[in-house]
Amino acid sequence: MIKKLPNLVLRTCFAAVVSFFSMQSYGQYIFFDKPVYEIGVNVGPSNLLGDLGGHFGTGKTFLKDNNIQMTKLQKGVYLTVRPSEFLGITLSANITVLEGADSIIAVKGGAEVARKNRNLSVRTPIKELTLTGEIYPLVLLEGDDKDLFHKFRPYGVIGVGVFHFNPQGVYTAPDGSKRLVDLKPLRTEGQGMPQYPDKKEYSLTQINIPYGVGVRYYFSDRISAAFEIVNRKTFTDYIDDIGDTFIDDSDFDSFFGSGSQTAAIAKQMHNKAQQVSPGVRIPYYNAGNKRGTATNYDSYYSASIKVGIRLGAGRNSSGIMRCPVFF
Repeated sequence: MIKKLPNLVLRTCFAAVVSFFSMQSYGQYIFFDKPVYEIGVNVGPSNLLGDLGGHFGTGKTFLKDNNIQMTKLQKGVYLTVRPSEFLGITLSANITVLEGADSIIAVKGGAEVARKNRNLSVRTPIKELTLTGEIYPLVLLEGDDKDLFHKFRPYGVIGVGVFHFNPQGVYTAPDGSKRLVDLKPLRTEGQGMPQYPDKKEYSLTQINIPYGVGVRYYFSDRISAAFEIVNRKTFTDYIDDIGDTFIDDSDFDSFFGSGSQTAAIAKQMHNKAQQVSPGVRIPYYNAGNKRGTATNYDSYYSASIKVGIRLGAGRNSSGIMRCPVFF
């Protein structure tokens, strides 16, 4: 037993040395000696997934009720730091406008009729700043991950962001003229009114969780383009200013003053069902009735084309860690 101990120690030490250098070799996929930087721009369609619009039947979350005709353009810039070809850390700044409208619903006689007659709409400018990680898993299978020329790389995206929004609606004045008005100050569902202590005012600046997938193509060691689809999970139901229930018209008179212009605007913007049949109070759109689905938070997504340029790029210009000579 004593004679076998040295051999066991030698084998253990050899295994430890091999493991150490194997980790160093694998480490080249995770970290460079010096990070690579990339700057770029992105542009593409974006859309709101909220309480407005949709298709036939009961309203659903995510793409089932996506209305392509409400698609708008998102634009942005980004800076990516790549500690390796396996990982990118991206800071993005984007702007877009999200829209939704009940009027576009195609009625087929189902539950969508109630949403159609609700007749609400919104326009919401969005400004966002996101910090995301890009994971390129297939890099681990590449023979030479530094050779980028004419290479495709799929990747996953996840991160955190902050965004600012401002829901607006079209107000029709008594003379027939139309103009956009900000909806949050009108407290369309009684937010902040003393008679509704459980309805708190919502913040126009919120956190989101961007996640998605993409694929990148390298025209050269310096220039690449990517197609990326990213959804944003949010923690607010008021991107479209629609959350839970209707309140009574008299609540606006009590809060803003009877006969005031603000009260008149608020009455119209919180309940446009009356415009479908003027002079007729349509059932299901009175105080306490459902105005939106409070259990489903709003989200929005984009499908972007990204074009990037590596700064100081070149096959061996970034101080890339090489495999140990032992291998």
